[in-house]
Amino acid sequence: MSDTNTHVPLTERKLTENPEDCPVREVLDRVGDKWSVLIIVMLGQRTHRYSELDRAIDGISQRMLTLTLRALVRDGLVERTVHASVPPRVDYTLTGLGHTLLEPLTALDRWANDHRDDIRAARERHDRPEQG
Repeated sequence: MSDTNTHVPLTERKLTENPEDCPVREVLDRVGDKWSVLIIVMLGQRTHRYSELDRAIDGISQRMLTLTLRALVRDGLVERTVHASVPPRVDYTLTGLGHTLLEPLTALDRWANDHRDDIRAARERHDRPEQG
């Protein structure tokens, strides 16, 4: 690990750094979108077939599901297994590395649930027209 930011806390880094040198940006590019998070959480429960993921994730197109799964496999977070059967069966499961994401994603989920009403109230205050 030759990355110079490996042991420098985010709060102490220059925010104008080269994005390719920032591990947080690099990881958020992958897991910061809603589809990756949903897929990782689902695969954290158990192995799923492609068709199960497609049916369970409301609003995702087949193209986006395919692209997201490919990216997660490429990053080593998800393992893809093709079974020689008719019709072909493809299973997806989290790798060990993928499992390490469950704790921070669970913490984020907990935070979001704990503060959802606070955020909504802040939005309402912000969006309310000023009087007087």
